[in-house]
Amino acid sequence: MGEFLKYLDKWQVARVAVYAFFYMILFWGATGKVGRKEFNDDFDSLETMKSLRGLAAIGVILHHISQEEFFQKAKVLTPFVNAGAFFVAIFFFCSGFGLMRSLDVKEDYLKGFIKKRIVKSIVLPYYINIILYALFYRFICVKKMPTAQWLWNFSGFTMMNVYAWFPIILAILYLFFYIFFRIFKNPKMRPLVFVLMALVIFGLGLTFCYGGHFAWWSGKKNWWLMGSKTKWWKEQRVFWFQGEWWVNSAIAFLAGLIFANYEKKIVPWFQKLYGLKFHILLALTYVAYRLSNYGQEKFGYWTEYSGKGPGIADKVKTYFCQQPVFLLLGVLVIVFMMKYHVNNPVTRFFGNCSLHTYLMNLMALEYFRDLYVRKRFPFKTAQNKLLVFAVCVFAFTILLGLLEKLITDCLQDLLFPNKKQKKQKKQEVIDEISDAQEDASESESVENLKQEEVVDTLETTESPAN
Repeated sequence: MGEFLKYLDKWQVARVAVYAFFYMILFWGATGKVGRKEFNDDFDSLETMKSLRGLAAIGVILHHISQEEFFQKAKVLTPFVNAGAFFVAIFFFCSGFGLMRSLDVKEDYLKGFIKKRIVKSIVLPYYINIILYALFYRFICVKKMPTAQWLWNFSGFTMMNVYAWFPIILAILYLFFYIFFRIFKNPKMRPLVFVLMALVIFGLGLTFCYGGHFAWWSGKKNWWLMGSKTKWWKEQRVFWFQGEWWVNSAIAFLAGLIFANYEKKIVPWFQKLYGLKFHILLALTYVAYRLSNYGQEKFGYWTEYSGKGPGIADKVKTYFCQQPVFLLLGVLVIVFMMKYHVNNPVTRFFGNCSLHTYLMNLMALEYFRDLYVRKRFPFKTAQNKLLVFAVCVFAFTILLGLLEKLITDCLQDLLFPNKKQKKQKKQEVIDEISDAQEDASESESVENLKQEEVVDTLETTESPAN
């Protein structure tokens, strides 16, 4: 035993523990009906959807870590390098599904929708995130930016945090959801709404295809290949929609809307001959996945560097080659969850904090990347530096996400007080005042009664003398 412990590397133990933890998440709290005729009744419940978002949030964090240059050189976490869009598609699907379900279940759901679902839940966290990143770039990981860039970043129309594109797209989709369902209230008009939503999503996709990854239109043809220094606003990922990740998986939002709307018909249909239909769906998704890969290899998104200008047509071809797989992915996942899904404290935690951990992930990455490059603690002498980096980024992403969530929750309560809670508190105050008045009345009645008894006693004692 002593010899075994002598040659046992503590980093090997840590590595195995980390892998075991992520493996455990996939099975902890699992409800499996595979091989049986039964189905999970809660596969589409709020808690299950939160856990699904939690798994997607973990996947996005691992995707961002895997894209670090030193991870790619070491070929670590390679399955996650190109998997980000698939995890984001899960977020979009859950968002669309949740909106459609709420519209059908909750009375007057669209009343106050913009205030509660867009301004309070998306816009406010977005601008809080901008302030936090401004402080980070000013005092911790100092980033020199022209005054104009600071001002534009504070406006939110250029990117202080380049990972903060998701809430922007989500807010746009939520806004059109509200507009279309406000106009077309009749359920029979929903197919038209879905067509209009598809046109909006494709419009967002074409916006990127034309705009590209940077302001290619701001100079001579192929000016970006000349190697000259450019102005800040001509660089990559400065303005909205400067990246295919903004738009390529947004079609999953529409898939979530459609599935929720026709769920009562879709679910029973899949329950009959489930195995056959699931494998057909799986095969179709795989074919769509191969089409997506073909589009990226044949045409590609980064056409600016082909020497033929912005390459808008190739971007468009690649974009539409990817749409089928992201349209089918969410459906495949939720149909699979009819037989197997996971729901545990870890996935629920990440599901509840998914937006905040996502938004704060870049801060953790940039901080520890700086320490890694400069060989500062904890990377000065540590072995398995990549493991240390990944664990540190993961841990700090959680802590920073919780910090941002705490700040956001406080400001939401301050700026958007809950009317029901206010009415309840007001009623409680009224009840307390009423109780106090009743107690005072009772005390006054008792006092009057005592006084009457005293008077009666005096009259009785005085009567014999008279």
